[in-house]
Amino acid sequence: MAELLTVENLSAGYGEAVVLNGVNLSLPEGQTLALLGRNGTGKTTLMNTLAGATRQHGGSIQLGGITLHKLPAHERAGAGIGWVPQERNIFKSLTVHENLTAVARPARAGKPAWTPERVYQMFPRLAERKTNLGTQLSGGEQQMLAVGRALVLNPRLLLLDEPLEGLAPIIVEELLRAIRRVTREEGLSAIIVEQHPQAILAISDLAAVLDRGTVVHSGTAPELRAQPAVLDQLLGVVR
Repeated sequence: MAELLTVENLSAGYGEAVVLNGVNLSLPEGQTLALLGRNGTGKTTLMNTLAGATRQHGGSIQLGGITLHKLPAHERAGAGIGWVPQERNIFKSLTVHENLTAVARPARAGKPAWTPERVYQMFPRLAERKTNLGTQLSGGEQQMLAVGRALVLNPRLLLLDEPLEGLAPIIVEELLRAIRRVTREEGLSAIIVEQHPQAILAISDLAAVLDRGTVVHSGTAPELRAQPAVLDQLLGVVR
């Protein structure tokens, strides 16, 4: 299986502050990676770096043969990055439909197009609120819109930074079903940062654990999920 993403000896941070140091990571085409770690270990910084929102001090990022680290943030969507940051960053002064149509890109060769209509099919709540402004949506609906907006970019790689954070259980289940659909069923590559490791490991192929800005564990998601004691140790969970 061909590698889609290759990260080599990556160091990055904010200004002169280095948060990531010597990160090596790879993701095959069509696979999902659960990115885990305690708070403050660099998970969000890694996602931000892939999206072009930090200062890269060294190393390289390749996405499908494209030298991603040489591109500014606004060009990475065209290169194939679909990013859902923690802050969601929807356009709150636009309607749901305008959020989706404003950023939509053509389908990639050989792939079915993600259109606003397909997003509405996956998230019927958004179809019901398509004329509502972003400010009129609940937190769960904003998260659905953020995911939908990333999908209509028709990306090669979907980055989800804590997509379940602070949401009601019924919304969590709806989002998990949607993520499972686009990754496990439709084969979209994804990296998912999440504080609910068991839920994300259950729908992921691979797992990596960050600590102090570097990868301290990598392997398959089923293997890590089957070893809760090892997972707790890696995440610093005391029972």
